Order: sequence, then structure tokens, then C-alpha cells
Amino acid sequence: METETAPASSLTRPWGLQWTPILVGAFVATALSLILISFGTALGLGMASAAPTWRDASVALWLLSGVYLIFQSLITFGCGGYFAGRVRPPYVSATDDVETRDGMHGVAAWALAVVIGAVLTALIAGAANRPSATTQPPSATEPSVLSYELDHLFRAPRRPPNVDLTGERAEAARILATASSHSGVLPEDRTYLVQQVTALTGLAGPDAERRVDTTLANAKGAISRARAASIIIAFSAAAALLFGAAAAWAGAEAGGRHRDGEPISEWMAHSNRWHKSRVANPRPLP
Repeated sequence: METETAPASSLTRPWGLQWTPILVGAFVATALSLILISFGTALGLGMASAAPTWRDASVALWLLSGVYLIFQSLITFGCGGYFAGRVRPPYVSATDDVETRDGMHGVAAWALAVVIGAVLTALIAGAANRPSATTQPPSATEPSVLSYELDHLFRAPRRPPNVDLTGERAEAARILATASSHSGVLPEDRTYLVQQVTALTGLAGPDAERRVDTTLANAKGAISRARAASIIIAFSAAAALLFGAAAAWAGAEAGGRHRDGEPISEWMAHSNRWHKSRVANPRPLP
């Protein structure tokens, strides 16, 4: 009876996540991510910009920005996972799968850092998108990607003061948005734009037609570039998050091995200078 009940008394207690190392890893990853993203933005490695010069960005710059986004994700989440595994108190039982539990803490730190980053991004975007005479279009229904085209469309050498073109610009924006569709702008819509330009700018019929045709071509190109940039940044962000989760898991395992005095994998052998003999019976930290 003693032999049969002995294993039952030595069962390991259920374990759970330790939130202190998770919070430390998440904060480290968030802070380092903000630093690297700010550095990349200062170098021009940003695919989204409110400046008109984003139109001159090439596909190579978009791809380079996406690669940098993945690179900074590997660095930041790898460091955050390492801290989460390094400061996590070890378990007493030698039968525990320590590396798996370290990796889970790294992934938990990754998830918390992603949530914190999303909240900070929403707050910054909300503050940056407040109505402003210089940064916002005159109408909430006017897409900012076509603001320059609308300015060019209704540009006039002389116009009476206090003329509100909010409704006309919003209506013209909806017409210009159809330039990138399969059927393009309808003939009656083009004729209507010519009439609007003639009435609001004072241009003659042929000049108004040339301006409308030029604006339609420019709008189609601007929408195509914005769509391509959105696809690239969405794919890069998804890939960066997935690679970041793997980096957080690997970093947490490396931190746990350093914590327990073991050398880490061969591909990170340069970090084995912290190697020392493994503690035989690790005790939880206070």
C-alpha cells in the first residue's frame, strides 16, 4: 500500500504563469520596439506618411521598410522573451519541462507587448488625427490620399473669399475614387467634373477637360500606390508578429538556460560566456 500511494503523494503541484517576468519582458520589448521604430522612421523606413513625398517612394523602399519591421520585431521580442525567461524563478522539481515553460512565459510577454503596442498606436493615431487646418482634409468624407488631387482639381487663380467647397470636394473625391475600379470613371461623371471645374475655377472648356483628365490619371496612380503600400505593410506586420512570437519563445528558452547555468544553442554560442555549472537543485527565488 505504501508503494502504491507514494507516487500519488509526490505529484507535482499545478503551475501557472508568473506575471512579474511576463510584465518585465513585455515592458522591455515595448520600450525597445519604440526606440527601433523611431529610429527607422527617422531614417525614412516608414511606408505610411502624411507628407506628399510618400508618392515618390519606390517598391524597393516599401520592401526595405517591411524587412526592417521584421528585423526590429525579432530583436525586440527576442530581448523581451530573454528577460522573461531570465528573471523567472526556476521550479524545484527536476522533472518539469523547464524550457517549454520558459517559452510559454516568453510568448505571454510577446502577447502582452503586442497589446500594449496596439493601445499606444491607437492613442498616438487618435491624437495625430485630430482636426487641423493643415493636416486634415476639409471634410470627414474626403479621403486624405486624394487631398492633393482635389487641391489641383479646384485650384483657381482668383476666388471670392469665404467660399466653402467642402461639399464639392467630397463629391469629387467619391468620383475620383472610382478611377481605380474595373470600369473606371463613367462618362457622365467626367462631364460633371468638367462642369464643376469650369464653374468653380473659371477655366475654359478645353482647359477644364485637360485638368480633369490629368487629375483622374493622378488619382488612379495615387490609389494604386496606397493600395500596394497597405498590402505590403499588412503582410510585413503579420510576418513580423509571427516571427516575433518565435523569437520570444527562443529568447525565453535562452534566458532560462542562462538562469540555470546551462550553455544555450550552438547558433547563439557567443553568448555562452555566461556559462557555468548547472545548479543541481534549483530553488525558487524569493
